[in-house]
Amino acid sequence: MTDEPLLSLRTFIEDVERIGELRHVHGAHWDLELGGIAELSYRRPKPQALLFDDIVDYPSGHRLLVGSTGTSRRFGRTLRLGDDLDDVGLVEALRGKPSKWAATARDFPVEVVERAPFHDNVLEGDDANLLAFPVPRWHGHDGGRFIGTGCLVVTSDPETGIHNGGCYRMQVQDDGRATTIAAVPGKHGAQNIERWFAREGRAPVTVSFGHDPLLLALGGTEVPGGISELEYAGAVLGQRVPVVLGEEAGLPIPAGAEIVIEGWLTPEESRVEGPFGEWTGYYAGSPRPTPNLRVNRIYYRDNPILLGAPPGKPPHDYSYMRTVMKSAMIQDELVSMGVPGVKSAWAHEAGGGRLFIAVAIEQRYAGHARQVGYLAAQCPAAAYMNRYVVVVDDDIDVTDLGEVVWAMSTRSDPATDIEIMNKTWGSKLDPMLEPDQTPYNSRAVIDACRPWHRLKSFPRVAESDPAYLREVQQRWGQFLD
Repeated sequence: MTDEPLLSLRTFIEDVERIGELRHVHGAHWDLELGGIAELSYRRPKPQALLFDDIVDYPSGHRLLVGSTGTSRRFGRTLRLGDDLDDVGLVEALRGKPSKWAATARDFPVEVVERAPFHDNVLEGDDANLLAFPVPRWHGHDGGRFIGTGCLVVTSDPETGIHNGGCYRMQVQDDGRATTIAAVPGKHGAQNIERWFAREGRAPVTVSFGHDPLLLALGGTEVPGGISELEYAGAVLGQRVPVVLGEEAGLPIPAGAEIVIEGWLTPEESRVEGPFGEWTGYYAGSPRPTPNLRVNRIYYRDNPILLGAPPGKPPHDYSYMRTVMKSAMIQDELVSMGVPGVKSAWAHEAGGGRLFIAVAIEQRYAGHARQVGYLAAQCPAAAYMNRYVVVVDDDIDVTDLGEVVWAMSTRSDPATDIEIMNKTWGSKLDPMLEPDQTPYNSRAVIDACRPWHRLKSFPRVAESDPAYLREVQQRWGQFLD
């Protein structure tokens, strides 16, 4: 493929097909079938990326991609770390990179270009209908069709002009003439929108609905405040990201985008949004008014491709991606605080990459495990909607939930080794949150390390020496396969 802009979804698809991790699916229905096929795929040990075409009610060539970051090879390619890494290798390759990318992001300001492939087609006025594209109804009890799952919503700080790119859920409204944007309270995009409302009574946004999944990954990650996700992406790539400036408010639109809208949100313009099957594995929140964006113009490429990232009960479309990103970021933040002995961290996929975190340490002093647990529970990468932090000794593989539970079961005393933190940063997506309750949550820090004062006398683990087991494997492995 030639002459594709940087961060083109088509280049990504071509690369994924080259490594044998793309499957083409023809003839599925936009109403539930796309979501059901995707859900079954995510449950497989090595889920493929799925490219849907010939979707019922839509012309051939109007496509949808899901599962873009669901394996170490695909996500390694997304982060430009290589496409031959396993899970542990990917986290190790990612270690130290987020802080480096953040530090160098401003060295890669966006590169403004005049034209992009999405200018090839435009729908205006009465023709500007988002349902011209195969927007799925992903789950059976969703409140509608959600076009925004793998999207990038660009906002800006009205004071500094620094733009932010966030991935938010977006429900099609008004028979395709509008879409709600459910920016997460407290996140940078929502803060930008509120500042614009206070300053001008309206807030500009642009949205891309198809692009390299790098922008999906960064839009759903806590990139530090004051740093543009598009400039951060430039640091990942080592190249400036080409953008077109929107006609409405001059916000940047990735030149590699497939489908683009722009416009203004106002406090008065809202629609009831939700429910939606969310990353916690539950339908989150009761239907509620949400800012609504009227769509007056849509730009799109020939044969456009939507990028879908539907959440749900883990594993889901982006649970693996979040697990890898969070694991590396949490470990880096703990090390950067000067905490000694931190060996590994893993934000388990069963907890959506947020709710259940395990950290392995080499104990150095009394109280070390509790210190690491408290810091991990509140470090920036883990503070939002974390529920359990388990600290284990470094003989435990933190990626193996069975080993973590074994350590909890045999090295912790519930009466003395569980600490509770109250009124921490929760979310309205929390299925435990009562209606109309302030979105706090509590979190438990579980010390599942051998007691410091018993390190030398604690019972020996009943397993063979790893070196001896390797010898046995070499001699007898043919009988074990």
